Amino acid sequence: MVRTVVLGRFQPFHRGHAGLVEAALQHAGHDDVMVAVGSSTAEASMRNPWSAEEREAMIHAWAAGACSPEDLARLKVCHVPDINDPPAWVEHATSVHGEGTLLTSDEETAVLYETAGWDVVRAPLQARRDLEGWRVRETARMLSTVGDDDAVRAVLTPSVPESVIEWMIEHDALYRLSLLHEGAVVG
Repeated sequence: MVRTVVLGRFQPFHRGHAGLVEAALQHAGHDDVMVAVGSSTAEASMRNPWSAEEREAMIHAWAAGACSPEDLARLKVCHVPDINDPPAWVEHATSVHGEGTLLTSDEETAVLYETAGWDVVRAPLQARRDLEGWRVRETARMLSTVGDDDAVRAVLTPSVPESVIEWMIEHDALYRLSLLHEGAVVG
């Protein structure tokens, strides 16, 4: 069995990420797909507002409504801590997510893995301008104190799957964004 690996920070899990995981499930056939949640031990900041466990929960919330039972059984999630050492990154990450084929839309990551001898499948970027993580986080931050769940849904739905928005609302995962700014640490 050759697993397909999708690597990202998923801050939050948005529609671009969903497209990558869907492409990985299709590419993998009947094999597993490992979604590797990067920066798993990063301190809370505007760049990394949600914990690895919260991001995994967002992925599972999306998958529960978007994947067939067969695909759900093949979808695995792991947490990869940062080591801030790009030359050693692939070996470090592989020790967590295992061997396989990387599916990515990030060129730097593709080159890093190819240099380490991995097979890499490049997926096209989907609506990159609208789905850049910082843009999605800033939009969510602006909504973090609105207090109107319907408004939050209406504004975030173009970039974030509905099931992830519902998870964020149910777990009060947006309010903390109002307390964060670049360079600030919460907790």
